[in-house]
Amino acid sequence: MILDKYCAYLIRIDVIETMHLNLGGYKRDRKMITIQELLFNRGLDAKSKIKLVRHKENSKDLYNLYRTDKAEFFEYQNSQSNDVFNGVDYIVSFIGEEGFQSRFIGVYKLTDRKKFADDHFEYQMEEVKEQFDDLKERVIIRWKNAISWHQWIKNEMEIIEIQPGLHYKKFTDYSDFTLSFNELKEIVTEQYSDWKKMLSVTKGIYLISDTKTGKLYVGSAYGEEGIWGRWCKYVLTNGHGNNKTLMELVMDDPTHGNNFQFSILMLLPRTITADEAIKKERLFKNKLGTNSFGLNNN
Repeated sequence: MILDKYCAYLIRIDVIETMHLNLGGYKRDRKMITIQELLFNRGLDAKSKIKLVRHKENSKDLYNLYRTDKAEFFEYQNSQSNDVFNGVDYIVSFIGEEGFQSRFIGVYKLTDRKKFADDHFEYQMEEVKEQFDDLKERVIIRWKNAISWHQWIKNEMEIIEIQPGLHYKKFTDYSDFTLSFNELKEIVTEQYSDWKKMLSVTKGIYLISDTKTGKLYVGSAYGEEGIWGRWCKYVLTNGHGNNKTLMELVMDDPTHGNNFQFSILMLLPRTITADEAIKKERLFKNKLGTNSFGLNNN
């Protein structure tokens, strides 16, 4: 595919010759590939009035909201306390991540604007999917001037990575991650080799946190496929893994599994028996009180 070849070029390039582009008044003279170059090459009209927008909230996981409840996310994006999109033709939307990193989530055309009595503004937007849909959630840029969350397109933003999947989180260490259920689903569905390799060779005690209720579930993985095999069951069962209490939650609300986060509490030897693993599991249940106050029931 043309996209894959272009992405490979962006990812692997170390030094490129100084380039000078003049696209509808936009100029660049830098040794870098910018989001502007990618978007304009894809057909975004450089003569339009375009803003780059970076959504970032310390109190909200906006990326998880975007993945699980797009209607609520777009309500968040389209409602503003100030008239920040007045006169704008398009916004290029990003979600802020660690540091200055920002993840591209689409190009949106503004079609209407309304001011309300309390002085807040509502904007109607239509997503421009045809040229940009396959780039969504994959392109990571370095955002300049983090204080300013909306900036005109003339401000260059460097592309630092184009990822292979929607939210490809690399495996680093067993104790160094939590996975949302959506992230786990992607890892299992796409069979990401680093995760599969490391989780398949490991048995352990794991924790599921319900971010909606704050309750915890402790489980153990001691089968031949290790933690990987056990967690695959959660993906295949929409989040409950055939655990009684979790099953009740998912049966009541099929989307409830989206509130679950997965992590590892303790690694177990490959030679451990089922009885020994269950004994360790009970120890953590007692420590965390998950039988009395959490989601375990045995």
